[in-house]
Amino acid sequence: MVAVRSADRIPPTTAVKVLGAGTAACVADLVTFPLDTAKVRLQIQGESKSSGSLRYKGVFGTISTMVRTEGARSLYSGLVAGLQRQMSFASVRIGLYDSMKQVYTRGSDNAGIGARLLAGCTTGGLAVAVAQPTDVVKVRFQAQVRLPGAGAAAQRYSGTFDAYRTIAREEGVRGLWKGCLPNITRNAIVNCSELVTYDLIKELILKRKLMTDNMPCHFTAAFAAGFCTTIVASPVDVVKTRYMNSAPGRYRGATNCAVTMLMKEGPQSFYKGFVPSFLRLGSWNIVMFVSYEQIKRGMMRAHQSWQSPV
Repeated sequence: MVAVRSADRIPPTTAVKVLGAGTAACVADLVTFPLDTAKVRLQIQGESKSSGSLRYKGVFGTISTMVRTEGARSLYSGLVAGLQRQMSFASVRIGLYDSMKQVYTRGSDNAGIGARLLAGCTTGGLAVAVAQPTDVVKVRFQAQVRLPGAGAAAQRYSGTFDAYRTIAREEGVRGLWKGCLPNITRNAIVNCSELVTYDLIKELILKRKLMTDNMPCHFTAAFAAGFCTTIVASPVDVVKTRYMNSAPGRYRGATNCAVTMLMKEGPQSFYKGFVPSFLRLGSWNIVMFVSYEQIKRGMMRAHQSWQSPV
């Protein structure tokens, strides 16, 4: 993000940014995971026409229905894979963003909008290449309905590692990278809108001296980043979720999935789960960026204390 240099603050190292980003993203996931699960359930609703009425209605209605019919634990189904995803995914896409900006600006601190967009696209794509299997497993678990008394046989997967093994055995190793192309597209868009918006708004606030480089500034920039990201990324996110959760052969590809949705459910289907998406992305961005900034500072203070003991 924006590098703020002062006499008492050393810029965080790349290692600190990578570890801090992964840790902050895990904290944000723990807080917002029920909203993400509700978003997934709303996004895949409409795939099956076997029932005449919609099972879920709205984000809070979805959460209420899940707790009533599946128990509160269902809201955190796929959490292990989600945390695995964030430690590998956010570490790359957020932790390496500043380093990638330096690459595109040839070491200059004055990065233009083009360099920021390129950096966001690059780290977003790299992160998907590393973390796609964890995302596939997370979505499968979140989409899996857990009915009380149904027994383990009724569940698609018995655990996180069983899911990895089952997908690789039944769909091939390529199944773990299912939806990789739409996910790369989505995360290029998400990274550009999320990180670049946060970067620019934080920079603007500090340059205009509207706030100091502290929590209110981070909160404001993170909220704006979450709103912009939701508007831009929702259509790609819905297609990604539908395609990754689909049975083998249901769709010929991500494009076919999008066309099928458009023809059968109309253009509004691309914004299914928009409210939980915004609630989730808005709150996730706030928790993540505020945590990230504090973790970076804490780690650098600890590093300085360790290097210069009193």
